[in-house]
Amino acid sequence: MSRTMSKKHLLAGLAAAGVLGVGIAAPTVAFAEDATPSPSASTRQDTDRHDRRAERQAEFAEALAKELGVPTDKVTAALEKLHEQRKADRPERPSTEDRQAKLAERLAQAVEDGKLTQEQADAITKAAESGVMPGPGGRGHHGGGPGMAGK
Repeated sequence: MSRTMSKKHLLAGLAAAGVLGVGIAAPTVAFAEDATPSPSASTRQDTDRHDRRAERQAEFAEALAKELGVPTDKVTAALEKLHEQRKADRPERPSTEDRQAKLAERLAQAVEDGKLTQEQADAITKAAESGVMPGPGGRGHHGGGPGMAGK
């Protein structure tokens, strides 16, 4: 493998790990702990996902350490430090209560405007709270649904 190709793989791996950012554009990576778990999510699936992610990160740290000629534990510590820094730099996510209140406001306005019946609004609230759809308690984007983002 050429030196250039090796550097490309290294940069791609760093971008995938979410550790690039100073002077290099890298995609934002959402970490598993960032997602709000829904009541319907399987604990076993979450555990499996976490285990697979931890295994990939360990493999990546080992490969990166080998490429850089440094101990694996040093790379692992650096990656963890960068992850914590990125986590601290992210804006705090609204609480479930805040998201529920915003959804309730939007639904009340939709009922008042005649776009929904109260029964429909109640059904949407129940679905969001039970994790059936994005919104308070559910997974997915945080806009509450099409046409409601940012309102």
